[in-house]
Amino acid sequence: MKYIHTLALLFFVFQSCKDSLPTNRNVSSAKISAEKTTKTPHDFMFMQRAYPSGELKPNAIKDAAAWKRNELSKRNSLSEVWEFVGPVNTGGRITDIEIPVNDSNTYYVGAASGGIFKTINAGVTFNPIFDDQDMLSIGDIEISKTNPNTLWVGTGEVNAGGGSLTYDGDGIYKSENGGLSWESKGLPNVGSIGKILIHPSNEDIIFVGAMGPLFKNDENRGVYKTIDGGVTWEKVFQYSNRAGVIDMAIHPTDGNIVYAAFWQRERTTENRIYGGADSGLWRSQDGGTTWSLMTNGLPTIATQKGRISIDISQSNPNVLYARYANAAGGIQGVYRTQDGGDSWQTMNSSALTDVGFHWWFRGIFVDPENENIIYNVDFEVQKSIDGGQTWSDVFSIAHVDQHAMAFTTQGASTILLGNDGGLYTSANEGASSSKIETLPITQFYRVHVDAQNDDKIYVGSQDNSTVRTTTSGTNDWSTIFGGDGFQPLVDPTNTNVIYALSQNGNLGKSINNGASFNGALNGIPNIDRNNWDTPITFDPADSQTLYYGTNKLYKTTNAAGSWTAISPDLTNGPSSGNLTFGTIISISISPLNSEVIYVGTDDGNVWVTQDAGSNWLNISSTLPNRWVTKVLADRENANGVYVTFSGYRFGENEGHVYQSSDFGANWNNISTGIPDIPINDIIKDINDILYVGTDIGVIASGDNGQTWVPLAANLPSVPVTDMHIHEVSQYLYIGTYGRSIYKINLSNDILAFSENEAENTLIVSPNPANDYITLTLGKSIGSKNEIQLHDALGRLVASEILNFGNSNQATLNLSQYPTGVYFLSVATEGKTITKKLIKN
Repeated sequence: MKYIHTLALLFFVFQSCKDSLPTNRNVSSAKISAEKTTKTPHDFMFMQRAYPSGELKPNAIKDAAAWKRNELSKRNSLSEVWEFVGPVNTGGRITDIEIPVNDSNTYYVGAASGGIFKTINAGVTFNPIFDDQDMLSIGDIEISKTNPNTLWVGTGEVNAGGGSLTYDGDGIYKSENGGLSWESKGLPNVGSIGKILIHPSNEDIIFVGAMGPLFKNDENRGVYKTIDGGVTWEKVFQYSNRAGVIDMAIHPTDGNIVYAAFWQRERTTENRIYGGADSGLWRSQDGGTTWSLMTNGLPTIATQKGRISIDISQSNPNVLYARYANAAGGIQGVYRTQDGGDSWQTMNSSALTDVGFHWWFRGIFVDPENENIIYNVDFEVQKSIDGGQTWSDVFSIAHVDQHAMAFTTQGASTILLGNDGGLYTSANEGASSSKIETLPITQFYRVHVDAQNDDKIYVGSQDNSTVRTTTSGTNDWSTIFGGDGFQPLVDPTNTNVIYALSQNGNLGKSINNGASFNGALNGIPNIDRNNWDTPITFDPADSQTLYYGTNKLYKTTNAAGSWTAISPDLTNGPSSGNLTFGTIISISISPLNSEVIYVGTDDGNVWVTQDAGSNWLNISSTLPNRWVTKVLADRENANGVYVTFSGYRFGENEGHVYQSSDFGANWNNISTGIPDIPINDIIKDINDILYVGTDIGVIASGDNGQTWVPLAANLPSVPVTDMHIHEVSQYLYIGTYGRSIYKINLSNDILAFSENEAENTLIVSPNPANDYITLTLGKSIGSKNEIQLHDALGRLVASEILNFGNSNQATLNLSQYPTGVYFLSVATEGKTITKKLIKN
């Protein structure tokens, strides 16, 4: 939950777009009124990657992930593992929840950008089960009714929020062993998946609702069907290339009766349309061969039709409910049919909370045991026990912005709820609820670690504020600053002084260890342009001096007491259209000379001043015209600087990482070997190793960019948005967009390998394994060695000393560990050898 510390911040949050909404649960009428006027989503992630063409590169993620797998496969051994830092109690956006029949302890949870998590103990612990796939954005999950280990997954989030949405899905996947392994089942080009339905009497027949890509109209939208278990697919219905399938329902005993909700959704760099004539509810009564538009009692006017949800009663399949948003995003109405869709009755929707952006929420769910009990899973959750005639609020403590609901087989009274803030459970139909605080799926923008105390970790998150831990624990993170969170900073000389940012540059300062914050923008005019992720940084030589970027660079010498502009407008000026550019996005002050300052902008400019801002020089004329994600003054060369870019080459001979040794007069492309993938950050350690955070993880170079390798194997292909080195402990911390935070030990050269790599190998047999494995080292290194076993998240689950003896072999008992993916490490001669292990 978010707590707003000042009236100024509260007002600021009210005026922000959907993705910036506060998540404290006490929703006032003033807040709702303000939210109604702020329906335009922010496209920050898309803007970074699509500037200036307005397009994303098809298959970029897939090609880059394939490169990563290939590079990792070349090595007989790996070094350190990423250690999970947390949080698990903050949560993040959930897109689907599924529970197997007759198993109330097993849940599958799909995340917006974090993959799929599985629990077998009702949420006490979760483990990721989709990490080997290229795309971790989940649209829908479906479980077989006859075999609970058979899962179908559709990738690509269908919510049209913007801020977190960049990449569409890459099709359909199937697992026959509860998620331990997966097989691609096609449809890689259909964008995001709104729904998967399994035929009730023939599980080789599957229906898929394709919502299509977010940022273009597309012929691949519509309803798809397979009759051979996904070997082949047929598009059985498409209404138009601007309307996709956002939701579907199937008769629980007659698989010929299928319903599809089409949503007209168009998004470009110039406009956004979230409804219209092509939205509507369709029905097929012959297994998808023919379809008819249901209009009897339903909206028919174009402006009345936006996002639609539909659900069918399992106890009486003649009863279905639909929730319509209108084309402007307001609640249009709730409808009920008692004859399978021949006619519909308007129910009461006047009591539903209307916040004006209902294209973001899931909609209606029907109690599986009672056709008259329904839930409107919306901004809040509201419940009706009389078929939609009256409504009451439930799940009163839950985070706002609802996307998923599931009923356990303990009875319909036990409900799971998924929203922008994570997973909630209720044992009494929503009358009371609690948060399940074990999911590491937070989407982070920025990370910072207190220089004086590495137990104190601060991060800025999408939808979940600026949060921190003061113990380095994974489950005790708390909110200190509201709104969407961005760059936090802690004074390196005073742990009580904290700076925090929310969206569009709202800056607060605390002098009491985060107990309270005051506004800290004195001297920065409102007419300046701010980036969604406004940058702020310390002068490395003086913690009282900070820099803050709008379209100009501002400086304070009194710890944000007042600010003064030290530059003119360093951008190309304001832009027009749905997407706006023209702001500073990155600032770097040389740690060797405080008068040398570099600035990067979101419209492709890089600037330098060598006299503390008296004179500025644009040094980007020979650099790519793409969104600058990071400028980094070299920590060893006073004349050196690095620059990274988002976006794609599109066939041009341009890089993503550049280096200069003469203040930007000349540039070297040092990204040879890096796949064509957006780079989000760059950092350099004391061993002269460069690290870049990319959309598929961290890539490192020990030779100043001549060669690059993916760093460690246990981090999935998740975007790494920010990196921070804690210099005292020599740990690299990374913030991911969907999988919370990790760290890795840099105290040893983690890229160092023996010239004879065969001597440093570790063989694990069998793999996959059941109860026992044999470990064989490639070199005699003594009789006893420490082994560590980490789970798929990098959490340490076992550490013990094994006797390898003269044979260099040892046996490890795995019988006490549950099925899943692990990483087994052996320390040898100051190095660490790591192998991936699958436990059956």
